[in-house]
Amino acid sequence: MKRREFIGATAGAFALCGCDASAPAIEGGFTGIDVARGHALRDGLLRSDGPVQARRTRVVIAGGGVAGLAAARALRLGGIDDFALLELEDTAGGNSRGGAVEGIACPLGAHYLPAPGDDATEVQDLLEELGLRQRVAGRWEYDERHLCHSPQERLFIGGEWQDGLLPVNSIGEATLAQYRRFAAQVDRLQHEAKFSIPTLKAPLSATLLALDAVSFGAWLDGLGLDDRYLRWYLDYCCRDDYGAGLTQVSAWAGIHYFASRHGFHAPGDDSGERDAVLTWPEGNGWLTRRLAAPLGERLHAAQAVVRIAETRAGVEVDSFDLASHSVVRWQAEHCIVALPVFIAVRVIEGPPELLRHAAAHLRYAPWLVANVHLRAPLADRRGPAPSWDNVVYGTAGLGYVDARHQSLDPTPGPTVMSWYRPLGPSGYDGPDGRRRLLDRPWAAWRDDLLAELSVPHPDFAAQATRIDITRYGHAMAIPSPGLLGAGASSMARSLVRSGRLLFAHADWSGYSIFEEAFTRGHLAASALLA
Repeated sequence: MKRREFIGATAGAFALCGCDASAPAIEGGFTGIDVARGHALRDGLLRSDGPVQARRTRVVIAGGGVAGLAAARALRLGGIDDFALLELEDTAGGNSRGGAVEGIACPLGAHYLPAPGDDATEVQDLLEELGLRQRVAGRWEYDERHLCHSPQERLFIGGEWQDGLLPVNSIGEATLAQYRRFAAQVDRLQHEAKFSIPTLKAPLSATLLALDAVSFGAWLDGLGLDDRYLRWYLDYCCRDDYGAGLTQVSAWAGIHYFASRHGFHAPGDDSGERDAVLTWPEGNGWLTRRLAAPLGERLHAAQAVVRIAETRAGVEVDSFDLASHSVVRWQAEHCIVALPVFIAVRVIEGPPELLRHAAAHLRYAPWLVANVHLRAPLADRRGPAPSWDNVVYGTAGLGYVDARHQSLDPTPGPTVMSWYRPLGPSGYDGPDGRRRLLDRPWAAWRDDLLAELSVPHPDFAAQATRIDITRYGHAMAIPSPGLLGAGASSMARSLVRSGRLLFAHADWSGYSIFEEAFTRGHLAASALLA
């Protein structure tokens, strides 16, 4: 579908669903993240005359995202129970939290975890602990109830659905030839250098640094890989994992997306293997809830860390209690700083050079996640059956996932569709994505969603009853060109440390996925145990 045809189609759909006075009203609003808390912290408004109370503990973990939860688990399993985890929001989990709309569980952020490879031993151990995999006859097997059910993904293009997300319907020989050329490049680079998840398991070789030095778009240009279908797909992949387009991320990031897993396979390549994916109705919130559950009173929610300082005796951490509007001063031997780099550099007194250097080089992509409650199954176009992941070609959004796809109940009924919309710089968005995310009203995002998804589903607006939108102003670090070479990500270091402060966050890997955050948190805590 050409851009002009898509705009015409969406405009027509919007006229039918967004402006039809007879259409049922759709309730909703912003939820999930308290944006005002983050801005109050940024603006220095979370202050009091001084700490109202002082508390002692052996280790303070600042930040309750995946890295902080992983650090808490490692301490607990290692025999250290005297610690406190401080989290800004009302629940822990960071970008991997779950929620519910009209009683149906759904993700508020990350919604899947690929089956980890051999380098992600820390994540593998977690999955074994949670009963998600076990060794049978000498081989690891996953509990199939948690693996993504088939059909897994489909793409709406040319007025119909096709299986898979790489455009294959009605493509010409020229497009197929470019698919094969790109596949050959990925295969070549996989043999020249190691691409690993987590990234700290791969040495920064000359090949990786050369890829890091240029944008993915420029690298593709240099090879003459300009096919519109290939470029759309690769841009989609970059926006999906990094929140920004292929001209904004490094060639290392673009290749890493494929080379760190099963590569890239052109249509007809029978050796292609699709990654096994673990997913749940609430997305990765299923994992973070289980990581948080054993912590009990050691998890302190609604706590804004406003100051971290090393002292002669150890570390002081001041947290603003959002319930009592008072400051608690924590005195500890060490602090695991599981905060995003841009926050850590603000709250640490006399931030070390490695932190200031990282903060100067990292950029972040804003994101929006909309969970739409539907009263009944949607009308569908021709092609493969409804899948877990459903993408519309050529749109600003990344498509939607169905929260009930994992259900073993075949009875059609209400469900929740989670629509993902990255707002980092790309061909769809400029540099003002964060401002647009915060300034636009809920109704404007509702109308964008309805216009986009009504193209494959003309009855989408009529079936929708509620839309809850979660906004992330700094959802993930963007692996921009030069980030590895600048040393800002400390990607080759298994531990980022300064005195009594140990840093643990996906930011230190240069991009945000569960495996990176979990491994960083686990290794920081393991250093204290050692």
